Amino acid sequence: MKLIWRAGEEEMNFKWFGPIALLAALVIGDQIRINRPAHKYRLTVEVETPEGRKAASGVMAVHPDRSYTRRGQTRTLGDAVFVDLGNGKNLVALLAHIDKTVVLDDINYVALRAYTVAQGKRVSFNEMSRLTGIVPVKDALIPVLVSFADPASPGTAQQVAPEDAAAVLGKGYRLQGLTAEVVPNGYWPLDFGGALGEPVTRGIQAKLPWLTGADNSAATALRAAGLPGVDGIDAREAFTRK
Repeated sequence: MKLIWRAGEEEMNFKWFGPIALLAALVIGDQIRINRPAHKYRLTVEVETPEGRKAASGVMAVHPDRSYTRRGQTRTLGDAVFVDLGNGKNLVALLAHIDKTVVLDDINYVALRAYTVAQGKRVSFNEMSRLTGIVPVKDALIPVLVSFADPASPGTAQQVAPEDAAAVLGKGYRLQGLTAEVVPNGYWPLDFGGALGEPVTRGIQAKLPWLTGADNSAATALRAAGLPGVDGIDAREAFTRK
Protein backbone atom coordinates (compact mmCIF):
# COMPACT_ATOMS: atom_id res chain seq x y z
CA MET A 1 0.00 0.00 0.00
CA LYS A 2 2.85 2.36 0.81
CA LEU A 3 4.44 1.86 -2.63
CA ILE A 4 1.11 2.41 -4.35
CA TRP A 5 0.59 5.65 -2.40
CA ARG A 6 3.99 6.94 -3.47
CA ALA A 7 3.30 6.12 -7.09
CA GLY A 8 0.00 7.96 -6.87
CA GLU A 9 1.69 10.94 -5.25
CA GLU A 10 4.29 11.13 -8.02
CA GLU A 11 1.55 10.90 -10.63
CA MET A 12 -0.34 13.75 -8.91
CA ASN A 13 2.83 15.90 -8.82
CA PHE A 14 3.52 15.21 -12.50
CA LYS A 15 -0.03 16.18 -13.40
CA TRP A 16 0.51 19.66 -11.94
CA PHE A 17 3.93 20.13 -13.53
CA GLY A 18 2.53 20.92 -16.99
CA PRO A 19 0.12 23.72 -15.92
CA ILE A 20 2.72 25.25 -13.58
CA ALA A 21 5.37 25.24 -16.33
CA LEU A 22 2.89 26.79 -18.76
CA LEU A 23 1.98 29.50 -16.27
CA ALA A 24 5.67 30.26 -15.64
CA ALA A 25 6.31 30.49 -19.39
CA LEU A 26 3.37 32.88 -19.80
CA VAL A 27 4.59 35.11 -16.95
CA ILE A 28 8.16 35.20 -18.28
CA GLY A 29 6.94 35.84 -21.81
CA ASP A 30 4.73 38.69 -20.62
CA GLN A 31 7.62 40.28 -18.73
CA ILE A 32 9.78 40.11 -21.86
CA ARG A 33 6.97 41.72 -23.87
CA ILE A 34 6.57 44.51 -21.32
CA ASN A 35 10.26 45.24 -20.72
CA ARG A 36 11.84 44.68 -24.13
CA PRO A 37 12.72 48.03 -25.72
CA ALA A 38 10.88 49.16 -28.83
CA HIS A 39 14.23 50.21 -30.27
CA LYS A 40 17.76 51.14 -29.33
CA TYR A 41 19.90 53.82 -30.87
CA ARG A 42 23.48 54.99 -30.62
CA LEU A 43 23.89 58.73 -30.09
CA THR A 44 27.33 59.95 -31.20
CA VAL A 45 28.82 63.36 -30.49
CA GLU A 46 31.81 64.60 -32.52
CA VAL A 47 33.89 67.68 -31.75
CA GLU A 48 36.71 69.32 -33.70
CA THR A 49 39.58 70.29 -31.39
CA PRO A 50 43.03 71.83 -31.97
CA GLU A 51 44.40 68.26 -31.65
CA GLY A 52 41.92 66.74 -34.09
CA ARG A 53 38.48 65.24 -33.95
CA LYS A 54 37.24 63.71 -30.67
CA ALA A 55 34.06 61.66 -30.32
CA ALA A 56 32.06 59.55 -27.89
CA SER A 57 28.80 57.69 -28.11
CA GLY A 58 26.21 55.95 -25.99
CA VAL A 59 23.47 53.42 -26.66
CA MET A 60 19.97 54.37 -25.47
CA ALA A 61 17.00 52.01 -25.11
CA VAL A 62 13.53 53.41 -25.74
CA HIS A 63 10.69 51.65 -23.92
CA PRO A 64 7.01 52.31 -24.62
CA ASP A 65 4.47 51.61 -21.90
CA ARG A 66 3.26 48.06 -22.60
CA SER A 67 2.06 47.47 -19.04
CA TYR A 68 -1.51 47.28 -17.88
CA THR A 69 -1.54 50.77 -16.34
CA ARG A 70 -2.51 52.38 -19.67
CA ARG A 71 -0.55 55.51 -18.77
CA GLY A 72 1.15 55.62 -22.15
CA GLN A 73 4.50 56.77 -20.74
CA THR A 74 7.49 56.17 -22.99
CA ARG A 75 10.86 56.14 -21.23
CA THR A 76 14.52 56.00 -22.20
CA LEU A 77 17.27 54.07 -20.42
CA GLY A 78 20.84 55.24 -20.80
CA ASP A 79 23.44 57.81 -19.79
CA ALA A 80 24.40 61.25 -21.01
CA VAL A 81 27.26 61.16 -23.55
CA PHE A 82 30.56 62.46 -22.12
CA VAL A 83 33.21 63.48 -24.67
CA ASP A 84 36.72 63.81 -23.26
CA LEU A 85 38.33 66.55 -25.39
CA GLY A 86 41.73 66.40 -23.73
CA ASN A 87 43.56 69.23 -21.98
CA GLY A 88 41.01 69.11 -19.17
CA LYS A 89 38.10 69.98 -21.47
CA ASN A 90 34.89 68.03 -22.03
CA LEU A 91 31.48 68.20 -23.62
CA VAL A 92 28.41 66.40 -22.29
CA ALA A 93 25.21 65.77 -24.26
CA LEU A 94 22.50 65.57 -21.61
CA LEU A 95 19.30 63.51 -21.73
CA ALA A 96 17.38 66.77 -21.87
CA HIS A 97 16.19 69.53 -24.18
CA ILE A 98 15.02 73.09 -23.65
CA ASP A 99 11.55 74.35 -24.52
CA LYS A 100 11.19 77.38 -22.24
CA THR A 101 12.09 74.97 -19.41
CA VAL A 102 14.09 71.74 -19.20
CA VAL A 103 12.28 68.91 -21.01
CA LEU A 104 13.21 65.33 -20.14
CA ASP A 105 10.80 63.47 -22.45
CA ASP A 106 12.14 64.61 -25.83
CA ILE A 107 15.15 62.27 -25.61
CA ASN A 108 12.63 59.44 -26.19
CA TYR A 109 12.03 60.67 -29.74
CA VAL A 110 15.45 61.91 -30.88
CA ALA A 111 16.15 58.94 -33.15
CA LEU A 112 12.56 58.72 -34.39
CA ARG A 113 12.52 62.40 -35.39
CA ALA A 114 16.04 62.29 -36.84
CA TYR A 115 15.13 59.37 -39.13
CA THR A 116 11.89 61.13 -40.09
CA VAL A 117 13.83 64.24 -41.14
CA ALA A 118 16.50 62.21 -42.96
CA GLN A 119 13.96 60.13 -44.90
CA GLY A 120 11.66 63.04 -45.65
CA LYS A 121 8.61 61.09 -44.54
CA ARG A 122 6.93 60.07 -41.33
CA VAL A 123 8.55 57.12 -39.58
CA SER A 124 6.32 55.13 -37.26
CA PHE A 125 7.45 54.13 -33.78
CA ASN A 126 6.88 50.46 -34.56
CA GLU A 127 9.21 50.38 -37.57
CA MET A 128 12.15 52.03 -35.84
CA SER A 129 13.84 48.76 -34.80
CA ARG A 130 14.03 47.71 -38.48
CA LEU A 131 15.73 50.86 -39.76
CA THR A 132 19.39 51.02 -40.77
CA GLY A 133 21.92 53.72 -41.46
CA ILE A 134 23.31 56.71 -39.60
CA VAL A 135 21.36 59.98 -39.64
CA PRO A 136 22.26 63.48 -38.43
CA VAL A 137 20.76 64.94 -35.28
CA LYS A 138 20.37 68.65 -35.96
CA ASP A 139 18.76 71.86 -34.79
CA ALA A 140 16.07 71.41 -32.10
CA LEU A 141 16.82 67.67 -31.87
CA ILE A 142 20.25 68.34 -30.36
CA PRO A 143 20.13 67.71 -26.59
CA VAL A 144 21.38 70.28 -24.12
CA LEU A 145 25.18 70.49 -24.25
CA VAL A 146 27.21 71.41 -21.18
CA SER A 147 30.86 71.49 -20.22
CA PHE A 148 32.45 71.18 -16.77
CA ALA A 149 35.54 73.21 -15.91
CA ASP A 150 36.01 70.58 -13.21
CA PRO A 151 33.99 67.35 -13.68
CA ALA A 152 34.28 66.69 -9.93
CA SER A 153 32.42 69.94 -9.18
CA PRO A 154 28.81 70.26 -10.41
CA GLY A 155 28.88 74.03 -9.89
CA THR A 156 31.39 74.45 -12.74
CA ALA A 157 28.88 73.49 -15.46
CA GLN A 158 28.36 75.83 -18.41
CA GLN A 159 25.89 75.47 -21.24
CA VAL A 160 27.49 75.15 -24.67
CA ALA A 161 25.70 76.55 -27.72
CA PRO A 162 25.90 74.05 -30.61
CA GLU A 163 26.70 76.81 -33.08
CA ASP A 164 29.40 78.43 -30.90
CA ALA A 165 31.20 75.82 -28.83
CA ALA A 166 34.35 77.95 -28.87
CA ALA A 167 32.70 80.53 -26.62
CA VAL A 168 32.98 78.05 -23.73
CA LEU A 169 35.58 75.53 -24.87
CA GLY A 170 38.02 77.98 -26.45
CA LYS A 171 39.48 78.76 -29.84
CA GLY A 172 39.75 75.81 -32.20
CA TYR A 173 36.83 73.88 -30.71
CA ARG A 174 33.75 73.31 -32.84
CA LEU A 175 30.83 70.93 -32.67
CA GLN A 176 31.23 68.72 -35.71
CA GLY A 177 27.80 67.16 -35.24
CA LEU A 178 25.61 64.55 -33.62
CA THR A 179 24.30 61.39 -35.24
CA ALA A 180 21.82 58.65 -34.40
CA GLU A 181 21.99 55.03 -35.49
CA VAL A 182 19.47 52.31 -34.72
CA VAL A 183 21.22 49.27 -33.23
CA PRO A 184 19.90 45.73 -32.65
CA ASN A 185 17.46 45.34 -29.78
CA GLY A 186 18.91 42.01 -28.78
CA TYR A 187 17.24 39.52 -26.49
CA TRP A 188 16.18 41.24 -23.28
CA PRO A 189 17.19 40.48 -20.53
CA LEU A 190 20.21 38.74 -22.12
CA ASP A 191 21.36 41.69 -24.25
CA PHE A 192 24.89 41.71 -22.90
CA GLY A 193 26.58 42.47 -26.23
CA GLY A 194 27.64 40.75 -29.44
CA ALA A 195 25.04 38.46 -30.99
CA LEU A 196 22.78 39.02 -27.97
CA GLY A 197 22.36 42.71 -28.83
CA GLU A 198 23.88 46.07 -27.93
CA PRO A 199 23.68 46.77 -24.19
CA VAL A 200 22.72 50.20 -22.88
CA THR A 201 25.86 52.29 -22.31
CA ARG A 202 26.75 53.17 -18.72
CA GLY A 203 29.64 55.14 -17.28
CA ILE A 204 28.57 58.74 -16.67
CA GLN A 205 28.83 58.27 -12.90
CA ALA A 206 32.52 57.46 -13.26
CA LYS A 207 32.99 60.72 -15.18
CA LEU A 208 30.83 62.82 -12.83
CA PRO A 209 31.35 61.21 -9.39
CA TRP A 210 28.94 63.54 -7.59
CA LEU A 211 26.04 61.81 -9.34
CA THR A 212 26.38 58.94 -6.85
CA GLY A 213 25.80 61.24 -3.88
CA ALA A 214 22.57 61.60 -1.95
CA ASP A 215 22.44 65.38 -2.33
CA ASN A 216 20.92 67.24 -5.26
CA SER A 217 24.18 67.89 -7.10
CA ALA A 218 22.54 67.26 -10.47
CA ALA A 219 20.23 70.23 -9.89
CA THR A 220 23.27 72.30 -8.86
CA ALA A 221 24.90 71.47 -12.20
CA LEU A 222 21.84 72.39 -14.25
CA ARG A 223 21.42 75.67 -12.38
CA ALA A 224 25.10 76.50 -12.84
CA ALA A 225 24.61 75.98 -16.58
CA GLY A 226 21.74 78.47 -16.47
CA LEU A 227 19.03 76.01 -17.47
CA PRO A 228 15.44 77.12 -16.71
CA GLY A 229 12.81 75.15 -14.80
CA VAL A 230 15.20 72.96 -12.83
CA ASP A 231 13.03 72.94 -9.69
CA GLY A 232 10.18 71.14 -11.44
CA ILE A 233 12.13 68.06 -12.60
CA ASP A 234 14.22 65.17 -11.32
CA ALA A 235 17.52 66.76 -12.33
CA ARG A 236 19.44 63.49 -12.10
CA GLU A 237 17.45 62.18 -15.08
CA ALA A 238 19.23 64.71 -17.28
CA PHE A 239 22.37 62.63 -16.70
CA THR A 240 21.23 59.04 -16.26
CA ARG A 241 18.06 56.94 -16.61
CA LYS A 242 17.77 53.49 -15.05
